[in-house]
Amino acid sequence: MKEALDEAIKEIKRVDHLFYVSLKYTRTVDMMKHMLERLISTYSFGVHALLKQLKEEEKIDEIPNNEGLRIKLLLDTFPDEELRGYINLYLRLRKLVRASYTKREEFRRHVTMTATIDNGEVVEVNIDSLKEDYEKTKSFIHFTRHIVYGEEEL
Repeated sequence: MKEALDEAIKEIKRVDHLFYVSLKYTRTVDMMKHMLERLISTYSFGVHALLKQLKEEEKIDEIPNNEGLRIKLLLDTFPDEELRGYINLYLRLRKLVRASYTKREEFRRHVTMTATIDNGEVVEVNIDSLKEDYEKTKSFIHFTRHIVYGEEEL
């Protein structure tokens, strides 16, 4: 449980570097996509840590291998609205990475990745929206750490 959370914390530090260093000097959609993948990885480790915590508390019997089943089990076992919001962002990020996308204004401040997800919904990812997703992911790790360790600080 703590190993998975430690991995999530390491991933969020990598995202921090990607956002504040790499993306600053390499304003490309590929860098944005790499950052999205790291955010997804952070969420995945966090979900796994929460499930391990639930298993340790004997609230669940086993942890499924399928990520979709993990999320469903977590939401069924842990009915917290704050967690539901984090999981919705996680699922949205997973859809974004898999979606077909176009690039706009690469190598400029307003670099944008435009992806089409679900029923034709068009989503634009730019540096500002990435910052919001990054901050929400940090909040998720804070939330997870509070549950696993009972701590407040990241």
